Amino acid sequence: MERVLLAGGFRAVRQKGSHVFFRHADGRTTTLPHHKGRDLARPLIREVLREIEMTADQYRAALQDL
Repeated sequence: MERVLLAGGFRAVRQKGSHVFFRHADGRTTTLPHHKGRDLARPLIREVLREIEMTADQYRAALQDL
């Protein structure tokens, strides 16, 4: 998810503990937990996609491009 955000124009603006805050130039923001070796749960992925205004199909396409 972090690679998708970075490729989509987001940048990490700060980190508090294990959570990284990402911001896009147009004002969209989201937070991701950064736990090495752990996958994100499906509900969390859906919530992040809603926050960044990306559909599931766009997400799958972005993953293919990486």
